[in-house]
Amino acid sequence: MILVADLMTADPVVVQPADTLQHVAQLMDDLNVGALPVCKDGQVLGIVTDRDITVRATAVGLDPASTSVDLVMSHRVRCCFEEQTPDEVLQQMASVQIRRMPVLDDADRLVGMLSLGDLSAQHTDGVEQTLREISTPSAPDRAEPGSAEPG
Repeated sequence: MILVADLMTADPVVVQPADTLQHVAQLMDDLNVGALPVCKDGQVLGIVTDRDITVRATAVGLDPASTSVDLVMSHRVRCCFEEQTPDEVLQQMASVQIRRMPVLDDADRLVGMLSLGDLSAQHTDGVEQTLREISTPSAPDRAEPGSAEPG
C-alpha cells in the first residue's frame, strides 16, 4: 500500500515567523515553489504562499523588506500524516480546496510537504476529481468594500 510518506517531498525548507517577506519571496524563487511552511522548533505554525505575499502584503502596501511572515501567513493549516493513504489526503484537499499540505509524523513534527502534483505524478486515483473540487470558485474570505459579511 502506498502512503503519503512514499509521495511527499521530505525535509522541506521552512521559514520562521519573524523572517521578512522579501527573504521568503527570494527563497520561493530559488526553490521554484509557491508555498513554504512556517515553523518553530519543528512545529507547524502556519503556511505562507506567494498569493499571501501578493494579496495580504503587496496589495495593501506593506514593505516586504520589513514585514514579517507572521503578519500574512495562513494560521489555520490543514496537515496530513505520513502514514495516511493518498485517498484520505485527496478527500481532505478537496473538502477545503487546497493543493498542498504539510506532512507530520506521529509526534506532530513536520517531515514533508505533499502537493496535488506529487499525487498526480504517481497517477493516484481521484486526483482529477479532487482538482475539479479544488478549482470550484469559493466565497471570498473577507468582506467586500461596504459590506459587513464575506460574499
